[in-house]
Amino acid sequence: MENSSVHEKPLKLNYKRTFIIGFAFFGILMLWQIYNTYCPSFLTELLVNQYGGIESSWQYIVGIIMACDNIFAMFLLPLFGHLSDKTNTKMGKRMPYILIGTIASAIVFPLIAICFCYNSFVGLVIVMGVTLIVMQMYRNPAVALMPDVTPKPLRATANGIINFVGYIGAIIAGGIALILPFQKMDPNDGGNAYLSLVPFIIGSVLLLVTGLILFFTIKENKVLKEMENDLRRGEMMAEVEDKVEEDKPMSKANKIAFFLLIASVFLWFMSFNSVETFWSNYAIYHLFTESYSIGPTLLAIASLVAFLPSGWLANKIGRKWTIVIGISLLVLCFLSGSIATFFDEGAGLGFYYYIIFIVGGIGWAMINCCSYPMIVELCSKDKIGRFTGIYYAASMLAQSITPILIGGILTLTEGWVALFPYAAAFMVLALIVFLFVKDLHVKTKRDKTLK
Repeated sequence: MENSSVHEKPLKLNYKRTFIIGFAFFGILMLWQIYNTYCPSFLTELLVNQYGGIESSWQYIVGIIMACDNIFAMFLLPLFGHLSDKTNTKMGKRMPYILIGTIASAIVFPLIAICFCYNSFVGLVIVMGVTLIVMQMYRNPAVALMPDVTPKPLRATANGIINFVGYIGAIIAGGIALILPFQKMDPNDGGNAYLSLVPFIIGSVLLLVTGLILFFTIKENKVLKEMENDLRRGEMMAEVEDKVEEDKPMSKANKIAFFLLIASVFLWFMSFNSVETFWSNYAIYHLFTESYSIGPTLLAIASLVAFLPSGWLANKIGRKWTIVIGISLLVLCFLSGSIATFFDEGAGLGFYYYIIFIVGGIGWAMINCCSYPMIVELCSKDKIGRFTGIYYAASMLAQSITPILIGGILTLTEGWVALFPYAAAFMVLALIVFLFVKDLHVKTKRDKTLK
């Protein structure tokens, strides 16, 4: 069997189809970027206006609220992943969730800005939670669709394309935030809160358009039938210590690899999400600049450029060492941010931060390009949704804990000095744990069968 497979045609990735599947991730990252850019400031503004105090004194509460949304996702992502694994319809097993979730998210998302405009703190918190719930309905199935139709050896390259498309959405969101920055409630203070509606409406429209293109273009069941032989060959070429077989428990070696990967995912999201959540407030209240969206936009652009080369690099040196390089770059970035914090209060967003975000974007792309394929490499085709759910549950658990933890630290220190050191510390821990993952990249026959 092995010898005959070598003489078959090389496995080839369908770039057009993979690009279109990436439209789902486009909508996810676009809405997530808009959500993370505006919601912490919405919450801070309403808390200060309604309950008094200074902005930094409310960051612990802001962190808790942002984390509560992620707690819903931590349970819902594995649930919808498992449900979609078991679903069997004429549309496929993922598409029903993608269609319903996309439409529901597009309807609910603008209500976040409406609640802010009407000065409703309770309404804002409730709608943020509802938005996250409906987004999880399609997030897991949408992400799982790629490995469903992609042979295992090609998934790092495919995931690079998926993330490439997704980060176009993040860049669009960053551009919108740059043109329409957060506006305070008081018009006498230069604010016009109603402008906050525009980014959320644009996000919903683009989400709906790209989601419908995906739904009407990709016929899930037809593609699975066409790819059946290639998917079977891909199973034989997987980078695992022990062969993955359906209806059989994981081997001890594969379990160890799986738990190390999940622990690493948890730790690097503990790091990255702390800066992602509080960056806009850091820029507004520490750097005293309204140009906070430049940093995340540069990160998204750098990631966009790096995703495709990261997939190529993973095929050459292996997924493990691609991720190690990415983690190391982020450690350097967060250490640099730690140094800058002591000298830059009120200094605005300078060139120094541009470099940090660009290099950080490259590192983050290298991690994200390879980590998810390494997780689903360890499961059979009938468990992709479940393993995708576990992957996202680990990331969401981190994103539930880290805003509360760093928010409390920022409140206790009454400043912003701890943000980047906190991120650096957790990224170092992620590097230490991930180094124990075995490098199973095999050249020779495997590399010759990829295109």
